[in-house]
Parts: sequence; structure tokens; C-alpha cells
Amino acid sequence: MEEAEFNAVADAALAELEEALAASDLFDYEVKPGGVLELVFDDGSRIVVNRHGAAREIWVAARSGGFHFAPREGRWIDTRSGEELFTALSRLAGEQAGEAVALRRRG
Repeated sequence: MEEAEFNAVADAALAELEEALAASDLFDYEVKPGGVLELVFDDGSRIVVNRHGAAREIWVAARSGGFHFAPREGRWIDTRSGEELFTALSRLAGEQAGEAVALRRRG
């Protein structure tokens, strides 16, 4: 995948994630320059989601560890577990929030 194509699909995924975060009132989030989203929890912990152009991946840093997601057939899939990005973020956010979180994709 060329860099321009990666940037387009990563930007679309991050925009979709931002929409899902805006629909949730369980935690705050911040949009940072360079394609970075930070989920901020009541206890001060954070989950950071950013694109990594050189690796052509979206990276997630959470309390429980780091995760790399690669584009596969229109979805972002964890390169180790095979878990989809929104599913993984729902699980990770739930772990940090201490309650169930369901981030929904469009459509």
C-alpha cells in the first residue's frame, strides 16, 4: 500500500473512531495533531490511538499494552490476535473505565 493510500484509509478510520467516541459519554477524548486520538478516563489513564505511516499500521497504547492494527479487507485487524480495531478498543476502554464499552462502527 502506498503512503497516500494508507493515509487516506487511516484518516477515514480515525474519523470513524472519533464519531464513535463522540457518541459515547463514558470518557473524554482529545484529538491531537498528526492523526492522534487520546481517550481520557476518570482515573487519569489514557489510551492513545495513532497512525504509523512507516509501518502502515494504526497503533494503540493502553494500560494493558501496545497493539498494532493493519488494514485487511476494509477493516483494521490486530497483527497478533486478529481482533478488529473497534472490538479491541471497546474491550480496552472497558478495562480502563471499569464498565462495559461498545464503540460502534458506521453502518
